[in-house]
Amino acid sequence: MTASHRFIEANGIRFHYVEEGEGPLVLLLHGFPECWYSWRKQLPVLAAAGYRAVAPDMRGYNLTDKPKSGYNIESLVDDIQELAQALGEPPIHLVGHDWGAIVAWQVAWRKPELLRSLTIMNVPHPTAFARYLRSHPRQMLKSIYMLLFQIPRLPERALTRNRAAAIGRALRDAGGHAAAFSDADLDVYREAFLRPGVARSSLNYYRQAIRQGLGVLPDSPIRVPTLVLWGEDDPVLEQALNDDLGRWVDDFTFKPIPGCGHWTQQEAPEIVNTELLAWLKAHNGAPKDI
Repeated sequence: MTASHRFIEANGIRFHYVEEGEGPLVLLLHGFPECWYSWRKQLPVLAAAGYRAVAPDMRGYNLTDKPKSGYNIESLVDDIQELAQALGEPPIHLVGHDWGAIVAWQVAWRKPELLRSLTIMNVPHPTAFARYLRSHPRQMLKSIYMLLFQIPRLPERALTRNRAAAIGRALRDAGGHAAAFSDADLDVYREAFLRPGVARSSLNYYRQAIRQGLGVLPDSPIRVPTLVLWGEDDPVLEQALNDDLGRWVDDFTFKPIPGCGHWTQQEAPEIVNTELLAWLKAHNGAPKDI
């Protein structure tokens, strides 16, 4: 079974995605500064278990269209809804990491009928994050890069100079161990980030987020069954951000991963795959026993 690269129209733009397997749809959303490739260690495992695993390049990334607008949270949620509908599969299992997880949280609250289950990796609930920042200066300092990204044009130049060397450093520096990324892996990410328009588009996620108050959700809880996988050694986001998760999510399971940094599914693929397959099986079906 091999992965296929395909394109599809959804929400007015053309998405590139990589697909492997047949069965219930598992939609895998990557974060910054990545692309579909961040799910390379999950796609074949999900396919072998009888799922249709689809990893798109998010709006503005890699081979997906890079419009000047549409990076507000409402448009990003619409992207996922219309992408799922274009693939012909709702309700779906939604999995997100980093910015993909931010969008996934919002989909679960705004469009719960779209989902069978939600899996989040190393991103806190949006409201929990905003409230935690107010009383935890150390986390505020760790998140200062989001404010630096608001500066026009300068971040784009800094991130793309020397063949996007900063992207390679960011991937290794935020990991629990440098060996999670080979030089070849970093080349894939650097090449994807250097495509025309990607730097601007990816930073627009952060620029819109600040304008929208970090996407804070109302107090009504998310009711979609939710699995949170968390690398304990994440240098960017503190694990304590999840301490009050029960306030924001009715039905959740929290699984810390020791020795893992921010890039959860790439640093600890065996653990992530085991937990994810068990979760999917418990929430409307594993087509195959493995």
